[in-house]
Amino acid sequence: MDSMIRIYELRSELELRLANALFILSKNSKNIKKELILEDNDTFFSAVITHAYFAIFYAAKALLLTKGIKTEAPEVHKKTLNAFETEFVKNGELDVALLNIYKEMMVRADELLGIFKAEKKKRGRFTYRIIAEANVPFAEESLRRAGKFVRNIFQVLRKTGG
Repeated sequence: MDSMIRIYELRSELELRLANALFILSKNSKNIKKELILEDNDTFFSAVITHAYFAIFYAAKALLLTKGIKTEAPEVHKKTLNAFETEFVKNGELDVALLNIYKEMMVRADELLGIFKAEKKKRGRFTYRIIAEANVPFAEESLRRAGKFVRNIFQVLRKTGG
């Protein structure tokens, strides 16, 4: 089990690093864009939001494994959120603020990826914006909140020996 915890933890770290890298690339990296054969105005703010969510998702899965809880398809995202809330927030082990971060990021990911079909009509809020820069504040906030969530979960993992 410990090796799977570490795998999810690493995946969470990589997702957060990728989100940060995509944000930096989107904001002001013309030389890097040229090297990658991208246009100067290419941005990836929607991907920043998506990868920030996945950083949270994999951190939550790692923490759940410390209690022997595995979540799998179908509806793995919904099951992971519900288990996280039940096992760590409702019993007072974690602050409700972390749950709120998770829920908000899940909604953003739903809107971008269409994870839950019931959210389809809201998806356009981020995905179909014509001007990519319109997603900048959402991407910035997603990075900040994902970083906070992941840092807190990793602190708990260290305390539990995960």
